[in-house]
Amino acid sequence: MQTRNKVLDDISQLMTNAMGVAQGAKTEAETAMKSMMDRWLADRDFVTREEFDAVRAMAQKAREENEALKARLDALETPAKAAKTTAKKK
Repeated sequence: MQTRNKVLDDISQLMTNAMGVAQGAKTEAETAMKSMMDRWLADRDFVTREEFDAVRAMAQKAREENEALKARLDALETPAKAAKTTAKKK
């Protein structure tokens, strides 16, 4: 027959309870840290990914429009430059 030692049972129970308390403290610390980080980030003027992507798309479209306008302007100026060059040669 196996005998149970009361002191060892008490120590075992105490350690089990301590681990539960430690796990609860860990969870509470993680929650507090996440809350603090969320507040810190909310106080900053960071943009969301969606806002960043929208502005990036607008900038890309503006660049493409500028390039198209530059090409159009060059096409319009080329005959005028050619006419000036031939007029100077005469």
